[in-house]
Amino acid sequence: MSDQSVNRRPIKVIGHRNPDTDSICSAIAYSNLKNILDPDRPCKPCRAGLINRETEFVLDYFKVPLPQLYTDVSPHIRDVDIRPAPGVDGEMSLRRAWMTMRDQELDTLCVVDGGRELKGVITVKDVATANMDGIDPNTLRQARTSYQNILDILNGTVLVGDVTGKTVEGRVIIGAGSAEQIENAVSPGDIAIVSSRSESQLAALEMDAGCIIVCNESKVPRTICMLAEEKGCMIITTSMSTYAAGQIISQAVPIRHFMSTGNLLTFTLHTPVESATKVMATVRFRYFPVLDEDGKYIGVVSRRNMLNLHKKQLILVDHNEKSQAVEGIEEAEVLEIIDHHRIGAFETDGPVYFRNVPVGCTCTIVYQMYRENGVDISPTVAGLLLSAILSDTLMFRSPTCTSADERAARELAPLAGVDLEAYADDMFAHGGDVSGKTAAEVFNGDYKIFTSGDIRFGVGQGIYMTEKNRKAAQALVGPYLSEALAKQRLDYIFYMFTDARHSSTELLTAGSGAEELIAKAFGVRPEGGVITLPGIVSRKKQMIPRLISTIKLEQE
Repeated sequence: MSDQSVNRRPIKVIGHRNPDTDSICSAIAYSNLKNILDPDRPCKPCRAGLINRETEFVLDYFKVPLPQLYTDVSPHIRDVDIRPAPGVDGEMSLRRAWMTMRDQELDTLCVVDGGRELKGVITVKDVATANMDGIDPNTLRQARTSYQNILDILNGTVLVGDVTGKTVEGRVIIGAGSAEQIENAVSPGDIAIVSSRSESQLAALEMDAGCIIVCNESKVPRTICMLAEEKGCMIITTSMSTYAAGQIISQAVPIRHFMSTGNLLTFTLHTPVESATKVMATVRFRYFPVLDEDGKYIGVVSRRNMLNLHKKQLILVDHNEKSQAVEGIEEAEVLEIIDHHRIGAFETDGPVYFRNVPVGCTCTIVYQMYRENGVDISPTVAGLLLSAILSDTLMFRSPTCTSADERAARELAPLAGVDLEAYADDMFAHGGDVSGKTAAEVFNGDYKIFTSGDIRFGVGQGIYMTEKNRKAAQALVGPYLSEALAKQRLDYIFYMFTDARHSSTELLTAGSGAEELIAKAFGVRPEGGVITLPGIVSRKKQMIPRLISTIKLEQE
């Protein structure tokens, strides 16, 4: 891939794992803004996980395509400079293969068919070995070598016959002796390499040679040409000497006869660079074939290419903690962070644009950036921004909601062409419907992992407008918490089932000591396995700060 194509790789704008509506909508809206402000550095919205039903409703309502899924942004083969070395035909001669390697400074050629399917590889070592072992007079016949290859490497001219589609059927005999010696050596179908002596040419004809190669650009008598035509024997002339022709003719063998075909070491565009590097270290090959998504050959990579790695460039929205980021984040290049959460432990290789504002929603910040830059907001973008603000602030009921959030939402609603309250009711109703979902799907709908000291814990939240939906979600997720705790190797899991209409949360927990931690943080104990937290609706502002403070006190 050329440098120009690399530079056009879009910057990925991506939210946290288990994305919520704000994570998805801020990625789409901010990508749109960036593309308007700087079209030479294209951005595209992405997601790090499956979307929930609320977000699905929003995207369907405003007819916005689902962002591309990226579960891992660690470097893959597509992120290195793939050398677009053309595939070659298996009928290519050994000599032509060596000349190609020499001219292109390659030591490996990839053999493909007309559909770019990889058939084998041949290295300069294979060519050298074949050339050194090329003393068997039967090799051309055994390899079904085409006469076209012979004509090509001898730079010859067809004097009699037609080489099209014909392959060698006999041995190679160098007729340097007398006519009698030629008669004793040549069998029907053989290739006889002879000099200008007409008696040698005639002797080869009388023994029914399949082809006579006349060297030194010697004249061939017309009578011999006529006889050759009658017998169906081809005559090829070349400027080479008998010695040179005899030396080089074995190099007419097609490379398919010597290429490697089994257990080929290939990479795809999706092969992780780390895996490819390990494979390369175990063998002595320098170049390795690369296949595209359809399994078609597109080029080769070498160890040196791995040094010119192009890290994926990211803009993070709605999060700034490594534990919440997409897999492989440490191997990517983070350019910007747009967020409204607490600042966690996240290191970058260089300075980044970091905008963190204490508002209720990332999309409120994105809305402000549209206004600051004087960019008009389309009805679609307005609808996305509005949906995220309503979702994150529970339609202004959450304590995280600020005047900036509500002001932005009320300005966006007419731009989106919706009635704010009616649209919010529809959105929350669709988001709270868990029918047909598995426990894992509901659990991961809006779930994040946090770290405080040596303690790692997860906090999930579902927001419901009806008690029916809320109770159904609890019945699904409750038994799944212990399984999720073990899979993720966490100390605790807390799951909030929030009643948006009455501003309260019913909490389920998993992990030894989780209930005691909640008791110390909120002064409430479970009743019937459920902890009721009146007035608690915000994970970010009400739940996480108290949990972290309590954990720190426990660790002192």
